[in-house]
Amino acid sequence: MGRKASRLVRVLVLLLTVGAFCRGGTLWPPVAHAGRETGGHEVPPLQPLAVSDDSSLVSTATVEGRLAVFDDVWETIQERYYDPAFHGIDWQAKRATFRPVAARAANTHEFYDVLRQMIASLKDAHTRVYSPDEKFDWWSPRFVTVGLTVREVQGAPTVIHIDPNSAAAKSDIQQGDVIVSIDNLPVAEFIAQRMRLAGLANDSDYRFRTVATLFDGMAGTTVKVGWTTRNGKQKSAVLQRYWSQRQLGFNNQRKGKIAVLRIDAFTQSVALDFSKVLPQVLEGAEGIILDLRANGGGDAEAMADVASLFLDDGTNLGKFADRSGASFELQTFSKRLWRIPGLLPTKLPLVVLTSENTSSAAEILVATLQAKRRARVIGTETCGCVLAIRNRHALPDGGVLDVSEFDYRTAGGVRLEGVGVKPDKVTHLTRADIYSRHDRAFDLAKNTLASL
Repeated sequence: MGRKASRLVRVLVLLLTVGAFCRGGTLWPPVAHAGRETGGHEVPPLQPLAVSDDSSLVSTATVEGRLAVFDDVWETIQERYYDPAFHGIDWQAKRATFRPVAARAANTHEFYDVLRQMIASLKDAHTRVYSPDEKFDWWSPRFVTVGLTVREVQGAPTVIHIDPNSAAAKSDIQQGDVIVSIDNLPVAEFIAQRMRLAGLANDSDYRFRTVATLFDGMAGTTVKVGWTTRNGKQKSAVLQRYWSQRQLGFNNQRKGKIAVLRIDAFTQSVALDFSKVLPQVLEGAEGIILDLRANGGGDAEAMADVASLFLDDGTNLGKFADRSGASFELQTFSKRLWRIPGLLPTKLPLVVLTSENTSSAAEILVATLQAKRRARVIGTETCGCVLAIRNRHALPDGGVLDVSEFDYRTAGGVRLEGVGVKPDKVTHLTRADIYSRHDRAFDLAKNTLASL
């Protein structure tokens, strides 16, 4: 395994899930034995994960500026996208359709909405565009929110989390309540309109994303939210959108003889700190529950470090390949954890919890643990968001474009993008569980460990 493959891993990013839906993620530092380059193509020189600021900025307040940014977005995807066939989509036709609409956009927010509608046709959670005001450091993710996290539960958009520091927390809305209207428009009609605009009226994956982003809009603006309570009462409140920042890390606790480990994302610092505390956390434990339900991915090498705590050295974690055929394999390698003396992979029984938010690098870990019969997987099917970008592209106005340049297949040749990982035991969230704070998947995990 040479330097070039290690260098490729260093810049590989599977975007982090932040806020409302799969905004998955994978990234760096350079360590030998991270992967093995395969194929006969030379991997081109890559740049560190950073957005250059040497562009001559244009303004999207003008037609000329909007078209300059639009053309840059369209052409960059045309040149870099991992699938030159674009899943059968006529990418030239998309340019002809959306370019005039972009030219007529009334403001920057509307213009970037047009770009997102065009990109949505790729059905790819990793290829994304951010306006100058929206871009952020992946390891300190921020996003606009009203303080509510919504998912479709039992066929209805349901509040599953409320930011305790938000105005929403001071309203009467509760976790488990059903959203029924957005700015007085029935939520079913609101969702249908968004899906039609994207040309994906019958796409279930896009519906999931639409439900998860019901309250999208500019920070500082307001939205009137209507909901139904547990008792069927109709209520509403006007909530302001605001910037929020997510702190990425991990949590561990003991439930009797079971060690419960929750990892929010894979970063080098998280992997190192997790590895340091693991021996103490596992002392006297008889089983492990690894909770990846909120893990949107992160650094590929950090994920491999965490995988090395549960799998044998040299375990193949799968292969990434770009449109030219250049590829590399990612493997476990416990010696990367040399900073923690005496640390060896644990052989304790393991159950992994997943959800539709389990994305990207987290899906790679889950798929490998399942394929190696190292863990039982419980929960819901994962996101199916397993592509990668080479580096971020700076747009002429200061915005940022992320383009999926690498496809991924497991060691067994299985493609996870658009498919995800199917659990060994499926549990479905219900509103009754949300209201009662009953974690059905966790209970099933405990019972499963007891039977192993």
